[in-house]
Amino acid sequence: MPASRRQFLTHSVVGLAALSTPAFAALRRAPSKLKLGLVTYNWGKNWDVPTIIKNCEATGFAGVELRSTHKHGVEITIDAKRREEVKKQFADSDVELVGLGSACEYHAVDKAVLKKNIDETKEFIKLCKDVGGTGVKVRPNGLPKERSVEETLEQIGKSLNEVGKFGADHGVQIRVEVHGRGTAEIPHMKTIMDAADHPNVAVCWNCNPQDLNGEGLAHNYNLLKDRMGTVHIHDLRNEAYPWKELFPMLQATDAESFTGWALLEDGKVPDDIVAAMHENTKVWQTLTAE
Repeated sequence: MPASRRQFLTHSVVGLAALSTPAFAALRRAPSKLKLGLVTYNWGKNWDVPTIIKNCEATGFAGVELRSTHKHGVEITIDAKRREEVKKQFADSDVELVGLGSACEYHAVDKAVLKKNIDETKEFIKLCKDVGGTGVKVRPNGLPKERSVEETLEQIGKSLNEVGKFGADHGVQIRVEVHGRGTAEIPHMKTIMDAADHPNVAVCWNCNPQDLNGEGLAHNYNLLKDRMGTVHIHDLRNEAYPWKELFPMLQATDAESFTGWALLEDGKVPDDIVAAMHENTKVWQTLTAE
C-alpha cells in the first residue's frame, strides 16, 4: 500500500477514535427536546383559534394551551361539530394543541364544591380528547383556614388521583400547576404529588418566586422533577426568574411524564404581542442552545 494511502487510513482511524471519546462527546450538542408554546393567558386571550394559529406559526411557537374563558371559545359547552372543527384547524396547521387550561381546583371544604370541580375536570378531559389535545391543566388554589394543611393537601392529592384515572382512560394527561397561596410552596406541592400517585398525574412547573425559597431552585426542582409534565414560563426578556439555571435542568429532565413543552404565560400584556413573541423566540433559541 502506498505510504500516502496508509497515512490517510491511519489518520482516519485515529480521527474516528477521537470522535468516540467521552471528551469529544461532551462537546457535541444534542438537539433540545424542549418545545416552545403559548398559553392564551394573557397574551392570546383576545384571539380566536385561526388568529392563535397564525400568530404562533409566524413567531416559531410550536404549540398552545388554550386557557378557558378566552375568545377562542373552546369550552366544555361546545357541540361535537365545533369540537371536530377545532381539531381539524390544528391538525391542518404547524401548531400543536398541547392541551386545555382549566381553573378546576380541589381544596374546597364544601364537598359539593369539590364534586363540582371534579365533575368539571372530567368534562374538560372529554373536550380535550375530542379536540385533539393531550392534557388538561388543573391547579391547587389555597389552604382553607377551617381545616388543617395536611388534610387539604391529602384531599387535593386524592382528587387528582380520581381525575388522573379518568384522564388515563381517555388518553389525556392531568397537569397540576404549581399554584395558589400556600399550595405554590414546593414542599406542599411535593406532599400533594406524593398523595396523587397515579402515573397520569404530572406537574406543571409554574416559574413562581416561591421556587427560590428554602434551599433554592435546584433543590426545589429536584423535589418534583420525576413528575414533571409541562412548564409555564414567563416573558423570557425579563430576567427576574433565573432562566439560565432553569433551562439546563429542564434539558436534563427524563421523567416519563415530561412532554418537553414550555409554554409562555404572562399576566403583563405587551403593546405588540406578536413582536414580543418574536423576541421571546430569539431568547428561547439562546437558552436552549447553551
